[in-house]
Amino acid sequence: MEISSDQLDVLYSEEALQERILELGKKIEEDYRDKDLHVICVLKGSFLFLADLVRAIRHDRLSVDFLGLSSYGNETKSSGVVRMTQDLTIPIEGKHVLIIEDIIDTGLTMHYLLENLRTRLPKSIEICTLLHKPANTEKPVDMKYIGFTIPNKFVIGYGLDYAECFRNLPYIGVVRQS
Repeated sequence: MEISSDQLDVLYSEEALQERILELGKKIEEDYRDKDLHVICVLKGSFLFLADLVRAIRHDRLSVDFLGLSSYGNETKSSGVVRMTQDLTIPIEGKHVLIIEDIIDTGLTMHYLLENLRTRLPKSIEICTLLHKPANTEKPVDMKYIGFTIPNKFVIGYGLDYAECFRNLPYIGVVRQS
């Protein structure tokens, strides 16, 4: 499938994204007010969301690490096979961990990640996802912070890609069905 930006309809504008991210940041800030917070960005799709979100969290004891996972390849649907493409660089034992994810679709990737991270003995693990697509759920996952719940459509932009392209769009778009 070939996609161009003129085939996209805006699902969430740049303004809507920033407004919701500020709301999430304030909630996270309140919840972790008296705790050290270690956020883990799931690459690659979450990098823009992470950058905006951590700036919205006014917290002096916030640390950041990155982890790479892949289950899509160059397809528009998850393959169901999760592979780690980059591991953490900072130990998480005894830390309050907040996973930052771009989208939770089937739940398979997040289920895999949670099982992996729990073996590293963090004090707590919570999930913050920009998008949740419940129609495709195969493995339910408890998400404490959800930006938007979306319909069962393929979305790109604001970090989410198709074949590694479109991550730089300032909005989230949905591919128009022809």
